[in-house]
Amino acid sequence: MNDATLNPPRHGEGDQAQLGGGGSQHERSPGCAAPPPPAMLAVPLPVPGKMRDQFPAIPKGWHYLDTAATAQKPRAVIDAIANAYGRDYATVHRGVYQRSSNMTVAFEKAREATARFIGANSADEIVFTRGATEAINLVAYQLPKKGRDRVLLSALEHHSNIVPWQLAGYGVDVCPLTADGRIDLDVAERMISDRHRIVGFAHISNVLGSVLDARRAADIAHGAGALLLLDGCQAAPRMTVDVAALGCDFYTFSGHKLYGPTGIGVLWGRSALLEAMPPWQGGGSMIERVTFEGSTFAPPPGRFEAGTPHIVGAVGLHAAIEWVEGLGLAAIHAHEKGLVAQTREALRRINSVRLFGPDNSAGIVSFSYQGVHPHDVATILDDAGVAIRAGHHCAQPLMEVLGVAATARASFAAYSVTDDVEALVDGLERVKRIFG
Repeated sequence: MNDATLNPPRHGEGDQAQLGGGGSQHERSPGCAAPPPPAMLAVPLPVPGKMRDQFPAIPKGWHYLDTAATAQKPRAVIDAIANAYGRDYATVHRGVYQRSSNMTVAFEKAREATARFIGANSADEIVFTRGATEAINLVAYQLPKKGRDRVLLSALEHHSNIVPWQLAGYGVDVCPLTADGRIDLDVAERMISDRHRIVGFAHISNVLGSVLDARRAADIAHGAGALLLLDGCQAAPRMTVDVAALGCDFYTFSGHKLYGPTGIGVLWGRSALLEAMPPWQGGGSMIERVTFEGSTFAPPPGRFEAGTPHIVGAVGLHAAIEWVEGLGLAAIHAHEKGLVAQTREALRRINSVRLFGPDNSAGIVSFSYQGVHPHDVATILDDAGVAIRAGHHCAQPLMEVLGVAATARASFAAYSVTDDVEALVDGLERVKRIFG
């Protein structure tokens, strides 16, 4: 990756719409792996110095291609966490001493930064959770059903956007996919009814990398009087998110996929919806007044943040947001698209490889190697210094749709480089030599 400066314009749903065409769900072509044409190479990012120098957990010679599972952390985030624990630590929202007041300010500034990051109207619309999983559970359990008992999901959803709805007593309807692995919104428009309280779709698939036309999904949901929740775990780290432009009602994402710490996640909800939802858990901070006869509760977001929060997690998330904004999400997205194109072009030339998802997927390439279990592929790649994910990716229903038990998945980030792609292809040549 070179260090050329790039100042791309901010992009939103219009850019996402451009991702909608081309590609096929299953691809295989004869021939050997070959370098892609120059136009497919990754786009440089606006970073002074070497990108890898900012990531101490990525040693030279190790190729980390599992960012869709969790992102490595830049030094800026690590330092923010270390300082928060080692220099600045105190509780929040309780102490009147200066250290506690300072930490409270830092905690709430993280909320303000998160609101700005996704285009929320107010920081009070940002609820900090343990992760996107808890955020979806919160909505599934606490959203008043108003006589509607069904949720419309898609065949590509992560288990975290399936199981909570089942446990909360919703009837689940499943929207199928298009031939190239996108949520089929034409079918969704025909499926939705006045029994659906909410639609829950992944903004970007964690397996296929396919990007949802979120604005149209919102229009479909609202046209039937339903709400739209977007699982933004894969979108927030690589695409500009503007919840107003998307038209959704809830948006969730996790900190650890956004170059931040684990144990911190975000639920954004429209103010009126959060106001109508009862508390999620009981304890300190979420109350207004407590007596043995009964209690009253704080307004959102405090109503949903019982107990001592993940203070340092919020500080780390703030640092991660600032780090990402410093690079520019448009630049990150363009960089990852270049690496995806390079990877798909190279893998398409390997006879035994089967590709899944659209050609212009966002940051993720899933594939299988004929006659070799993905776990064996991943083990051989690990021996070659290449870390990928192998398995069902917490998307077992999608595996059934694809007709496989599991896939191998390479996923990219701002720190990924063309050498990572070359190492992946070289590793697959090892697979070929071992299994024939």
